[in-house]
Amino acid sequence: MKQLPIYEKNEEDLKRYYSIGEVAKMFEVSKSLIRFWENEFGFLRPHKNSKGDRRFTVQNIEQLNLIYELVKERGFTIEGARREIERLQEWEREKEEWIGRLERVREGLRGMMEKK
Repeated sequence: MKQLPIYEKNEEDLKRYYSIGEVAKMFEVSKSLIRFWENEFGFLRPHKNSKGDRRFTVQNIEQLNLIYELVKERGFTIEGARREIERLQEWEREKEEWIGRLERVREGLRGMMEKK
């Protein structure tokens, strides 16, 4: 993944919102490409102020970083990147489900140990 300058700052120095120009500069791409990716990837939804200017959060920048890695670094097509992101999201859901199951098993085992 691209090493972004926002991660070189400590937590207190992080801004709440970044403009599209700042984000484009971070990724060394055009603002129009950022807008294109926003249209192509439904999960990428930056906040917009009353004038309609996009305001990107750190979470939005992390989403863009994933898109950048898939499209620019790994050579995925837009459709391929969409499918890969869906696959990763499904894997995350399954992982969370398994973690929940394992935590319930652990609690059950602890309860059994305490009864002894």
